[in-house]
Amino acid sequence: GTLQDLWVKSLAIEDPSGRRGILLTADLCGVTREITNQVATELEKRHRLPRESVMVNVSHTHCSPFVEGFASGLRVFNAEDKKSFAAYRKQIEASMVQAAVEALQKLAPATLGWGVDSADFAVNRRNNPEKDVPQLRAAGKLAGPVDHDVPVLAIRSPANEVLGVIFAYACHNTTLSIYQWHGDYAGCAQEEIERRHPKAVALFVAGCGGNINPLPRREVALAEKYGRQLADAVDKVLGRPLETVRGPFRSAFAEITLAFAEQPTARQLKVAVAGKTEGERAWATHLLSQLENGGIPMTHPYPIQAWRLGELSWVALGGETVVDYALRLKSEAGPKLWVFGYSNDVMAYIPSESILVEGGYEGKTSMIPHGKPGPWVAGLEGKIVGKARDLLQQVRAQP
Repeated sequence: GTLQDLWVKSLAIEDPSGRRGILLTADLCGVTREITNQVATELEKRHRLPRESVMVNVSHTHCSPFVEGFASGLRVFNAEDKKSFAAYRKQIEASMVQAAVEALQKLAPATLGWGVDSADFAVNRRNNPEKDVPQLRAAGKLAGPVDHDVPVLAIRSPANEVLGVIFAYACHNTTLSIYQWHGDYAGCAQEEIERRHPKAVALFVAGCGGNINPLPRREVALAEKYGRQLADAVDKVLGRPLETVRGPFRSAFAEITLAFAEQPTARQLKVAVAGKTEGERAWATHLLSQLENGGIPMTHPYPIQAWRLGELSWVALGGETVVDYALRLKSEAGPKLWVFGYSNDVMAYIPSESILVEGGYEGKTSMIPHGKPGPWVAGLEGKIVGKARDLLQQVRAQP
């Protein structure tokens, strides 16, 4: 059933020189490169938007439909399931294109302003056992890196009415794991913001929360509570003087090649097909199919995107990116940078170099539900940060 509607939403931006960008957000657990490239190709045909000007971000709610090509090692699906996934993929692509086209058709004069507040329900799950979090929080002893920032971009009409709000948070959108459609805390926050500001559309952008959880969790009331906390943070920003966005919109996009360190043998996979867990069986079944149809891909094209809105910059990273990336990039590039994960392609977890060495779920075993052959080759953090820096310099240098 449905506890809360799921949405694709879109923001269209056009600067005074006519350069345009589209931000698409979706209440989905994941999205694939194939889907976002198809949407971008269609928008280029219809509106001459270059690939770098189309940004797609998913909230990572676990209470959303399965998308074809995402998390291929999660379950063993039958032929009828796969037909449903293919049909839903087409529906998602059509919805994204429709939302983008409608936003472009509704372009109107507006002012943009931005600010940052905070919310503290995000907890580093690698450093804090879930059962101990209430006591650790009460004692002020929560450990591990987190990013509690709630960045906000407000779109106002010439009459100063709030028409739109973009807000972000670096935390898994996984308070819930129920078999009902629900946008989780991100969906609750969007609903609450739109209730408080009836003329506004609220869009949530997932930050780098790969190793961060909302804790405690597993109750709808908690998702609603965290949603209100984010809405409160947004309202605090809206109630203060904002940094006005003046100047141009600029965009850049690149894909870098990341490699996998281990390739399982056919014998290993055939043993795993009869494994004890459904995830192990699904992972092995998926990789055996690849092995028998051209080979297991041992590299992946990883997307990195940079936008500039006046003096404000955004970096959008693919995958379930851990918080270390946001903290590092913001420390290097300054406070006028927002960093997002779950953008354009959610192919696997993206651990920092230290987490890759430590292993654990984000560093190693998460590759199983994502249907990947093994952990990443060392050095991925340097490659990702280096290319993100390059793209940032590119958009910031353009007049």
